Amino acid sequence: MSDFVSGFVPGRELSRAFYTQMVRPLIGNVPHGAALIGPGSEVLAFDTQRSADHDFGPRVLIFTEPARVPALTKLLDGRLPERFRGYPTTYGSAHRLIRHGVQVTDLGTWAESRLGFDPRGQITTADWLSAPWQRLAETTSGEVFHDGLGELTTARANLRWYPPHIWRYILACQWRRVAQLESFPGRCEEVGDHLGSVVVTARLVEDLMRLCLLMRRRYPPYAKWLGSAFARLGGSAELGERFTAALTAPTWRRREENLCAAYRGVAALHNRLRLTPPLDETPRPYHDRPFMVIAADRFTDALLATTTPDLRTAPLSGSVDQLCDNTDILTDPHHTTQIAQAPHNP
Repeated sequence: MSDFVSGFVPGRELSRAFYTQMVRPLIGNVPHGAALIGPGSEVLAFDTQRSADHDFGPRVLIFTEPARVPALTKLLDGRLPERFRGYPTTYGSAHRLIRHGVQVTDLGTWAESRLGFDPRGQITTADWLSAPWQRLAETTSGEVFHDGLGELTTARANLRWYPPHIWRYILACQWRRVAQLESFPGRCEEVGDHLGSVVVTARLVEDLMRLCLLMRRRYPPYAKWLGSAFARLGGSAELGERFTAALTAPTWRRREENLCAAYRGVAALHNRLRLTPPLDETPRPYHDRPFMVIAADRFTDALLATTTPDLRTAPLSGSVDQLCDNTDILTDPHHTTQIAQAPHNP
């Protein structure tokens, strides 16, 4: 990296300049769209100097009509520079094909490969539930540099957020995940399993962070950027402090104390949405056991009562991210479709 220009240039800025100065003049009047979307920390604006240590440089997706893809690909392959602003424009290694960061495709083909469906048309409930949050975030974030065909704007608008009834169902399923674990930190500690108590608390914190993002209409990114995305939520600082305190507490009671404070904050956020009648935000004992919980199933039931009949009676499996966290599965649309639909097709 010694031949890089001094100072880090964020990927969005670099890619925008590359398209404007290098790519657009070569394309000329060919109808197309251009964007920085898809994989990469720069798409979600999480890139830093560290990101530049591998596969980093200007990247642009060019969307055009299918019949124009081969000729436009050939044109760009032969005319793009090897470096731009000191950054390489090609990526690869001895084990991977070396090619430049400009991909020419049509939007339908690209979307099918990333999401498993074409978002320019009707998006079904099955489509929504099979689309991983990371992929939805990658498609709706980033930046559109040009939309000569009008397709990118339409597709991204269609994917901007869940339809109201599906959003409520996914929130209900996320509260259900909390309900399934909320009594376990105390029970683990009661039998002397301090490590187990901390591990379950960490899982609860992860689910609560995702719940907060979902309530704020943000697609939760994958694990590397979950904390960063949560920290960007306005008003999340106090909750973040409670989550951290719960994870680092030296005793169970301190852990429970901070979890309960976090529960109150998340419950208050739910009530501010006014998706259901107001629910009591006060933690309470778990049945007759000495563990304090929020009784998260109350929120699940209340949300389900406000959604459509088909989702009200559907399995509480939710979207594919609420069923599975395996990266190899979540990056293959064929698998995500199968996994998301399995509970609905016993």
